[in-house]
Order: sequence, then C-alpha cells, then structure tokens
Amino acid sequence: MPTVQIETEQLLNAALQMSHSEMEQFVRRLFALKAREETPCLTTVEAELLGKIEHDVPPAARRRVNELIQLRHKGRIKPVELHELIQLTNQAEDFNAERLKHLLALAALRDVPLEQLMEQLNIKPVPHD
Repeated sequence: MPTVQIETEQLLNAALQMSHSEMEQFVRRLFALKAREETPCLTTVEAELLGKIEHDVPPAARRRVNELIQLRHKGRIKPVELHELIQLTNQAEDFNAERLKHLLALAALRDVPLEQLMEQLNIKPVPHD
C-alpha cells in the first residue's frame, strides 16, 4: 500500500475542520490503530475483536439524537420526533451492548480487567447530553 507523507501541521489543520463527534471518532480509531501497531503479535481473534470495537455509532445519528434531546428538554418535541429519538436510542444501546461484549471478550482473552483494557486502548465512556 502506498504511503503518503503529511506534515504534522497539515494533519492538525485537517483535524480542526472535523466536527466534534467526527474528531472523537478519529481519535478513538487512531488510538486503537496505534495500540494494534504496538501490540507485538495479535491473534486473528484479537484483530477481529479490535476491528469490531473500533466501529462507532455514525456521527450523523449521534448529532440527530442530540438535536432531539435538545427539543425534548425545551418541551418542543413532536410525537414523531419522540418516536425517532426512542428508535435511535435503542439502536445506540444495541450497538453499545455489542461493543461492550467485544471489549469483554478481548479483556478475557488478554486476561486483564475491562477497565485496564479500556485504558490501554484509550477508550473512554461516551458522555451523554
């Protein structure tokens, strides 16, 4: 695969153009990739689990949830929007449950506590609005 040379300042300027959620996703993926690179020898199972752990709720869905939550807090949410919020929340919860399942499997495989694994991978709990 060809490599591309990019200056640190160019990379930082590109990152500053990202939305907050896109940057969070970028940083999580970067740290996961770096952890994978620094791990001497990943088994196929570990690599598969890390790949599944790296996936995240799409930024557009996260933004929409935040918009709907703001409407709900202001008391201006319509029934159809409340239904959408519930659906998106359920999807996010299902996604996060799957991700947690993969994190627990990787922690068990490496014989480390979940908190230690999350620290190693620089995974932080997602803040809720």
